[in-house]
Amino acid sequence: MTGVQRELLAAFLRSRREALSPERAGLTPGRRRRTPGLRREEVAQLSGVSLTWYTWLEQGRDIRVSRQVLEALAHTLQLTPAERRHLFTLAETALPAERPEPVAVNPTLRKLVETLDPFPAHVINDCWDLLAANRAYASPVGGLEQLPQEERNSIWLLFTRPQMQSLLVDWQREVRGILGQFRISVGRNPDDPRAAALIDTLTRSSGQFRALWSEHPVQAFQPTLKRFSHPTAGRLDLNYTKLDVAETPGQHLVVFIPSSEEDERALARLVEESGQAALL
Repeated sequence: MTGVQRELLAAFLRSRREALSPERAGLTPGRRRRTPGLRREEVAQLSGVSLTWYTWLEQGRDIRVSRQVLEALAHTLQLTPAERRHLFTLAETALPAERPEPVAVNPTLRKLVETLDPFPAHVINDCWDLLAANRAYASPVGGLEQLPQEERNSIWLLFTRPQMQSLLVDWQREVRGILGQFRISVGRNPDDPRAAALIDTLTRSSGQFRALWSEHPVQAFQPTLKRFSHPTAGRLDLNYTKLDVAETPGQHLVVFIPSSEEDERALARLVEESGQAALL
């Protein structure tokens, strides 16, 4: 940090310390408090650092500040997300990746998914939870709407629905590819509770998942051809692509496009005759 940055960091910490009352910090105010807000020793104690080190930081001295200490100070001082980013910027320390909060599918995107029918389309997040799906992407096990929320997940369906192994011609290749992408997502968001819960549930529910996950597959997404063997429609070859939703990081639009006119006609007949294309 430059001298100017150290002074800015010191002033910022001092201002937030003085603005935070003992009550908000979970402390008993006491009778004699000449300093507005928290004392330096209280911030140091709550953050797990020495009083001398924190005093030097507020004095703008040239000392090193770790990411862990900055996180502790941000928590103690109850900084807003914007203030936390500012703290890391002043300290010239890389900000840890922020895990996006769950966001509903916007109405325009949901309408687009419906409009793509009879081409199967759906919206997923980084954990492969199914956030929206059109009529052509319905489940042969009673429909997505009838499934519990935690089971509306492509990875869960692949490993827990026996129909999937016969429906997908290249089931092993398909699941390896999805697990490879999922592992990359887990690496980006290692503290995501939804990912941890999904991995834990699948580990307990599926020996196939345990075996494949233990191999640590890693694979970037690539548009590919998915081959289906449908019980009534027969062989269906569909091109598969995935597009990121620009305004909502972590959401992805997935679309299946028939690879030939014959596949397109077969898919259209399937949707018309059954009211749904039972692909998943």
